[in-house]
Amino acid sequence: MMIFPKHILSILIAMLLLISACSSTVMKNLPVEKKMQIANEFFDREKYHKAIPYYQNIVFEKNSVYTSEAQMKLADSYFEENRFAEARFEYQEMIRLFDDYDNISKAYFMIGVCWFNESLPAHYTQEETRKAIDAFETFLEKFPFDERKKDAIDYINECHYKLLEKKYNNGYTYYKMYDYSAALLYFDEIIELGNKDELDRLSLYYSALIHYKREDFQKAKQTTEKLSAKYPDSKETKKMQNLLKIAP
Repeated sequence: MMIFPKHILSILIAMLLLISACSSTVMKNLPVEKKMQIANEFFDREKYHKAIPYYQNIVFEKNSVYTSEAQMKLADSYFEENRFAEARFEYQEMIRLFDDYDNISKAYFMIGVCWFNESLPAHYTQEETRKAIDAFETFLEKFPFDERKKDAIDYINECHYKLLEKKYNNGYTYYKMYDYSAALLYFDEIIELGNKDELDRLSLYYSALIHYKREDFQKAKQTTEKLSAKYPDSKETKKMQNLLKIAP
């Protein structure tokens, strides 16, 4: 790595600041249609970080025929850069400032997508996941015939599954802590939904195992029968059946 003397470094920083200031002044003095043209060219070439300052400059003017489009493109640019919190803010600004925009439904939809992308894995808190569900439900309520309807429903289903994963993780954590009553509350919630998937299968298995460990062999057998009926060839079914062979 090249190390500059302090006085040289100070000169270089000053030059960079001067260039940046000049560049900002040049951009400010450009006609708005030229700024939009440059911004769109950067956007089309996927140079979103270069498009953002131009879109911001147009948005700040507030009285241009390009302002609403620039606002949407600004949000899109942040989204494409995976800067989801900033993108979400700009989509919200789009709705606040230009609620009559032709494609305003996109902003409502993208707010949900941003929350979804900001959400954490299932073993963490799921505040963002719940906000994503709320955003997509708002979108569906406002635009029931929008072409993105199916995508919104798919996102909602993914969010609900993640919340189920969170419940299962909570149940499993309590199981490992030997707090079987708390564990069963979470496992039973999942079982009662009647789904047929991995979370349901594992919830049935650990519920049966808890009853077995509590020596409540009747409930253990009943839960194992449910497990066997839905997942006859699963390793969890075989494990419980083998345990119950030696139960009183």
